[in-house]
Amino acid sequence: MVLQVDSIDDYVRFVTPFCQEAERQARPLIYFRFADHRKVVPEDCGAEIHVLEPNEGFENFISEILDIIDRKGKGAFYVFDCLSDLSVDWYSDRMLGNFFMLACPYLYTYDTVAYFALIRNHHTSFAIDAIHGTAQVVIDIHSKDSRIYVHPLKVDGRRSPTMYMLHRWEGEDFIPVLNSSTTAEILTGVPQPWIDYSAHQQDIWTRSFLKAQEFVETNAVERLTDQTCDILFLRLVRMAVTRDPRLMKLIERYLEFPDLVDIGKRMIGTGLIGGKSVGMLLARAILRRSDPEWSQRLEPHDSYYIGSDVYYTYLSQNGCWWIRRKLNDPASGFLMDEQDKERMLTGVFPADIEDQFRKMLDYFGQSPIIVRSSSLLEDAYGNAFSGKYESVFLANQGTPRERLDKFLDAVRRVYTSTMNQEALAYRAHWGLLDRDEQMAVLVQRVSGSVYGEMFFPQVAGVGISFNPYVWNKEIDPRAGMMRLVFGLGTRAVDRVDDDYTRIVAMNAPLRRPEGCSQDIGKYSQRRSDVIDMRENRLTSLPFEEIVRSYPQIPLEIFASRDLELERRANEAGGGEVFSLILTFEELLSKGTFVHRMGEMLRTLEAAYEHPIDIEFTANFDDLNDYRINLLQCRPFQTKGNGTSLKESCAFDPERVLLSSSGHVIGSSRAVSVDRIIYIVPEVYGNMRMSDRYAVARLIGKLTHLKDLGERPTILLAGPGRWATTSPEMGVPVSFSEINTVSILCEIMSMHEGLVPEASLGTHFFNDLVEMDMVYCAVHPNREGHVLNEKFFASSENHLASLIPEAVAFASVVKVIDGRSIKVRVCSDVQKQSFTCFF
Repeated sequence: MVLQVDSIDDYVRFVTPFCQEAERQARPLIYFRFADHRKVVPEDCGAEIHVLEPNEGFENFISEILDIIDRKGKGAFYVFDCLSDLSVDWYSDRMLGNFFMLACPYLYTYDTVAYFALIRNHHTSFAIDAIHGTAQVVIDIHSKDSRIYVHPLKVDGRRSPTMYMLHRWEGEDFIPVLNSSTTAEILTGVPQPWIDYSAHQQDIWTRSFLKAQEFVETNAVERLTDQTCDILFLRLVRMAVTRDPRLMKLIERYLEFPDLVDIGKRMIGTGLIGGKSVGMLLARAILRRSDPEWSQRLEPHDSYYIGSDVYYTYLSQNGCWWIRRKLNDPASGFLMDEQDKERMLTGVFPADIEDQFRKMLDYFGQSPIIVRSSSLLEDAYGNAFSGKYESVFLANQGTPRERLDKFLDAVRRVYTSTMNQEALAYRAHWGLLDRDEQMAVLVQRVSGSVYGEMFFPQVAGVGISFNPYVWNKEIDPRAGMMRLVFGLGTRAVDRVDDDYTRIVAMNAPLRRPEGCSQDIGKYSQRRSDVIDMRENRLTSLPFEEIVRSYPQIPLEIFASRDLELERRANEAGGGEVFSLILTFEELLSKGTFVHRMGEMLRTLEAAYEHPIDIEFTANFDDLNDYRINLLQCRPFQTKGNGTSLKESCAFDPERVLLSSSGHVIGSSRAVSVDRIIYIVPEVYGNMRMSDRYAVARLIGKLTHLKDLGERPTILLAGPGRWATTSPEMGVPVSFSEINTVSILCEIMSMHEGLVPEASLGTHFFNDLVEMDMVYCAVHPNREGHVLNEKFFASSENHLASLIPEAVAFASVVKVIDGRSIKVRVCSDVQKQSFTCFF
């Protein structure tokens, strides 16, 4: 029952007899206490009081209430504090409506009776419509001349001739008011917001942004006291930007009132804009404050933000919040069934939100856009969530209706990714399942230009202010690194199994990891990701095809001629040969690009007081005439500091199991190994593809066994690339299946063309670093590398004793007890040496 009142005193008048009735019927009485007003239940009523903290987040608040309802079971009586306070705590009427749409039906399933109160004419339709549409009983309470009147507005399942008339409270009865004079006298003074514009309500969100806009437009910030400005500034930050204390300090230092007003003007819905949006805006503000020249060098952004409240509204209105609640339980295995996934991918958006989507797309026209996840926990200090949530490129072609439908599908995909197994397993690993995690969305214009029917930026990449991969003594890890690609940045952040990128150490940009000059062409990027405007999709094209089709690109900045290839072609008497290689030599050796990017990384790291990583694009007219689009900035979750191993490691060369003298990443360490899981390369290479997937699932089980106690040291070694999407290139595990591994070895023996690819800056690489794993690549036939196949073939295999049903895979999966033979690993990242011995 929802009572709409003018004051808490009116609510208390009804709660008191309700509590007495609970006592008379010997029903459990539960009181949810969360508002600032006085208690509404009598002191001696025997109520079980639960004090809740709405400001700890919607998720925790609603989950705690539902858990209590579960425990109490059927038939209990409930009293809630006035719901109007929740819209203040959450800065949102829409979230108040979402709460009621979830809590009220849940109470109904337990055959309970519950009292709620709302302050009348205090809320927008976002709250009122949701509450009135969900409640079984809604009653207006009026007080006049010391008398109480009730006016039922909604009563489900009951009918009478006087049901919806005004009633007067007399003793234990409610008497219908039968004369028109009294009825008109009571009701005429009550504003009707649906038609009386003087009573039209604005929620705290709208009121706060309008006040801030007025401050900016009238220069009131200059005249008002610091305290007045600070209160409103911090309210706007907590409402729309972040509630993370460390980020709030940065925002107070670098953002100003106009910046916050601009955010409000580009928001769809209410709530927070999420970590990815905060990082992008904050980084740009830091750079502009540090050097005014950045205002000219940075490409302007005109992004839109879909507030996190829209996510919860989507879940609530489409019956999907219960899917989220179910999957948050580790017992679910974090696996969403197809029916639940279909529900998530086919839900509808509120009409007002869809209308704002339509107007936003009108603004972008037919420019390509990207719909990016921007959750509350994403990209903040502590955990990066690299690649855990989805982002979707849209070519954005077609009719307005077609473009809107594609956009709606993209937002649904982002929302659905919050419930994927990788994301939930990541949250579980870091103890974040109980943290308030909501999904905002960042909608960005794709940076680049149209070339014929294709759209792409000339350069895209990631940058890290601390380089954990020191492949040469000239490289200073503190100078940072970049990972560059030609075309869209998808190839920079995703691990592409059949292609390569350019890795750049900022203090030695021309020093390549490959070492041999004849290998440069072999290990350079061959394909680029682009947006095909005619086909309305993201695709990849050979670099040669792009060059031949679009000669207007200033290729001399990005590509070099392979003179050796040209010489061999001439000697062979062949015709024209395509000899351009994406080396980026001109870009890295001349002009100001490397200097400016290094300056960017240093400036942002100093402001964050923490290593950072960024995503960016760049477009050039010539070497010194370019614009950089800073797309993302977040703390880089490095665990090591690039130093050498402090202790010496003595070992017998005859007792070496694995060793590598290159492609070693992670923090230097000397550790004992509890278990080795070894995938036999030659056996795996001859398996059917379906069996390779089965091996991957088996590895996930082995790495999560509890028989070794808490946090054992596991070494996982196998052929080709780990976490590949192509089983012919390696073992297709998901990262959540190997997130308990301490040492990860890739044995370069899958096929002749496979070489190690350090994957710096990719989501895979960030996961490795965040989990504090050691990574190494082992070349069995290269000097300085060892693979002791004889040892692995002769060692006792414990697979069948650990997982008896997996005995069929004993020839390919070897599980070796490292404790019994005292296996050790010495890894020195600065010297690029890795040795595993016993």
